[in-house]
Amino acid sequence: MVGGGQLARMTHEAGIPLGIRFKLLSDTPQDSAAQVVSDVVIGDYRDLETLRAFARGCDVITFDHEHVPTEHLRALEADGIPVRPGPDALVHAQDKGVMRARLDAIGIPCPRHRIVSDPEDVVRFAAEGDGFPVVLKTVRGGYDGKGVWVVDSAEEAAEPFRAGVPVLAEEKVDYVRELAANVVRSPHGQAVAYPVVESQQVDGVCDTVIAPAPDLEEDLALRAEEMALTIAKELGVVGHLAVELFQTRDGRILVNELAMRPHNSGHWTMDGAVTSQFANHVRAVLDLPLGDPRPRAPWTVMVNVLGGDFPDMYSAYLHCMARDPKLKIHMYGKDVKPGRKVGHVNTYGDDLDEVLERARHAAGYLRGTITE
Repeated sequence: MVGGGQLARMTHEAGIPLGIRFKLLSDTPQDSAAQVVSDVVIGDYRDLETLRAFARGCDVITFDHEHVPTEHLRALEADGIPVRPGPDALVHAQDKGVMRARLDAIGIPCPRHRIVSDPEDVVRFAAEGDGFPVVLKTVRGGYDGKGVWVVDSAEEAAEPFRAGVPVLAEEKVDYVRELAANVVRSPHGQAVAYPVVESQQVDGVCDTVIAPAPDLEEDLALRAEEMALTIAKELGVVGHLAVELFQTRDGRILVNELAMRPHNSGHWTMDGAVTSQFANHVRAVLDLPLGDPRPRAPWTVMVNVLGGDFPDMYSAYLHCMARDPKLKIHMYGKDVKPGRKVGHVNTYGDDLDEVLERARHAAGYLRGTITE
């Protein structure tokens, strides 16, 4: 697995019961996954020869991020190394312009968009629709709200162009909430879909995920699952695909972003589904039969634990575990920085309000914002 973050850490955990020998290319020995994987190579994923040396002896290469240069992945495939997802699929998660063009071609509904050349072009794009505000995104490199701007004028639109990369303009969607459809697909085309979830963001970062999305009409849920499965098939995705969605006020479902790896909106599956997204990602990239994605309980809630003023963790564990014996805590071994994802909690049960309260209390206590 290329990338040593928490997604690699949890994917490795999912492979342990199957006896999967896991090799990691990590930036530093302190990375989340590097702390727990025995076979770790420290190196730069942007260097082709480093990737080639790492890949020798591997049955398959997969990722915990989308940032490996596409041309390097093609070189690995030319060397005979299976890469999953492959570069022809992964480029759609790497480049938002490529992604939008491909989704248009296969008939998947998206926000109104086009590549813009300068701030004046942004003004023209705004005038073609309902005017400002307009959302601007650098086509590569953004995540968790980074590389995304909401602008109200040509003056505000200047900053995204300073990076010297293409800029995608999109309409600012009037949406009710954000949803996510998570699917997994194997090399021979078997695919499974998890229930559509509601994803609640705070300052551009995922805070809470509710599975399944409350009060989502069955036809909209099925449409979202079908869209995700269609995207996975048409783009040739192998492994986990997260399709982030807007549910609009006028009853539509629009695709916001794609991620071709395990995803924050699927962390609830670790404790709330028969087979987690991580276990199914491992199965998919190894071309093993996929596991059951169905939920174990009527409701599962995931809340991220973000960096803050942490109390003594042992004392925090004592409180949270004693208060809620059913609580599931997943910490990533990461240095605490304000706003950084350092873990998450999962709760499940029959009553959504109660399940939400348990998860939010635990995450707040672990962060240090709740003290009783």
